Amino acid sequence: MKKLLLISILISVSVLYTYGQQDKVLTHFIFDKMSINPGATGVGMNHQVCGTMIYRNQWDKFNGAPNSVLVNAEANLSQYFPSAAGISFYHDAIGYSRQNNLTLNYAYHLNLADGVLGIGAALGMVSYGMNPTWITPDGNPNDNSLPESKSQATFDANFGVYYMSNGGWYAGLSSTHLPAMGLSDLNFNTARHYYAMGGYRMDEAFDVSPLSLEANVLVRSDFKVLSSDINVRAIWDDMFYGGVTFRTTDAIGIMAGLNWNSFTFGYSYDITVNRISNISAGSHELLVKYCHPLPPIPITKARNPRYL
Repeated sequence: MKKLLLISILISVSVLYTYGQQDKVLTHFIFDKMSINPGATGVGMNHQVCGTMIYRNQWDKFNGAPNSVLVNAEANLSQYFPSAAGISFYHDAIGYSRQNNLTLNYAYHLNLADGVLGIGAALGMVSYGMNPTWITPDGNPNDNSLPESKSQATFDANFGVYYMSNGGWYAGLSSTHLPAMGLSDLNFNTARHYYAMGGYRMDEAFDVSPLSLEANVLVRSDFKVLSSDINVRAIWDDMFYGGVTFRTTDAIGIMAGLNWNSFTFGYSYDITVNRISNISAGSHELLVKYCHPLPPIPITKARNPRYL
């Protein structure tokens, strides 16, 4: 039964199509659930605070291609209150345009059946700007018909629900950019995005006790285009991992990583499979994650003054 569930996760979205979208696309999406689903904030963390940074150099050697940085910090506060909080920042540079997203995340954790349900919301801002440098045929960079440097920011909000079972599987539904605000100065609109995610981990795979297999799926859409990532990882003794991610009609990513003490280090290389493959040498992605336990609640003891 477990093997059938693992296989069904892999093939359930294999017929989806993908094209470019406003929201980020990361091969290490399994380490970045909070920024696209606030309900996942702190779920599965054992009274810890964790920081995650992902850097992506997309379409290497492609002039003006996206370069992105994501920074997440989240804390499981369940020892104080059944909830979690976090902050997420994302920077994206494409050509002469720059986009920044900053959100504060909160999730309420509810013990349900044999797992934890996270119900979360995120509030923040999204900014977009451009700073073009023009080289015109007549040598006049002050042509009034060319776009000038501009930037603008607006309110942003996300919402999501996320469930993690003690049996090794998880599922979540979420939406980002709920206000879908427009930036009139730049003729730019933030499109509302919808996400569905799920995964399953099988321990002692093939009856080998140190080996675990994990399958993960992420589907994203803005109701205009649709894309999906399908990931499989092999994890050895919770220390080393290697895996493959297939992004429909876009790329095949190969990843490897190491869990060492409280750190996780990861790298992935995406092999482009669309028309850009004639120009691009592929995409690189680096991951660093660190977790630290929160201090326990201090226990106070009352003593009779007579025995002090």
